[in-house]
Amino acid sequence: MALFCVIFLLVNSAKILIVEDDDSIADFLSVTLTSKGFQVARAGDGSTACRRFDEERPDAVLLDLNLPGMEGTEVLKHIRATSQVPVLVVSVRNDEIDKVCTLELGADDYITKPFSARELVARIRTNLRTRKGVEERLALGELEIDWKRAEVFRNGARVVLSRQEFEFLHFLFHNRDRVLTRSHLVERIWGHDFEGEDRVVDTTVKRLRRKIGARHIETVRGLGYRFLTS
Repeated sequence: MALFCVIFLLVNSAKILIVEDDDSIADFLSVTLTSKGFQVARAGDGSTACRRFDEERPDAVLLDLNLPGMEGTEVLKHIRATSQVPVLVVSVRNDEIDKVCTLELGADDYITKPFSARELVARIRTNLRTRKGVEERLALGELEIDWKRAEVFRNGARVVLSRQEFEFLHFLFHNRDRVLTRSHLVERIWGHDFEGEDRVVDTTVKRLRRKIGARHIETVRGLGYRFLTS
């Protein structure tokens, strides 16, 4: 039951980038996903979508194909150049050739407008779970992490982490080699309504370093923390 709760939280607290130039559709998507516990970022054109993706590093992308300035397929190519996050194309195009070409470019799913909110949320959750399963185990020196089972081992001995410690570690790894600020970490792990101080991040890092080893989490002075795989 505890394992199910961890996986559920990791999937349902994901950040989704909505790339849609129709404000009414973007509003509908934003309200729908926010009501289900997802975090949302938005972009109304292709170039903004590429910039927001690089800045936000979302967990999944909802991508319209008909965008001003830059086609959705070009945005997809930009994403796939650096990331394997789930990309779900949401389009009025119902032609089989469009679907096949988009999927061959690297999209994970193709949803034709109009669609129901229930179907959309189900497809997002399924793709998030599938993508998280791609990298089920991490072996890094003396450290081994089974993301699927939410188990951590150091030198063969199991390390007991709290739910928040595991979420914290998973989020750091998911954004590996990227510096994460304390405020960003507080928002993603503890939520917008957290009333404590951001020193909770430092305390969590201290506990994790004691449990998994100090060399895996780097302090970037004046900025925040970064997970190292080298």
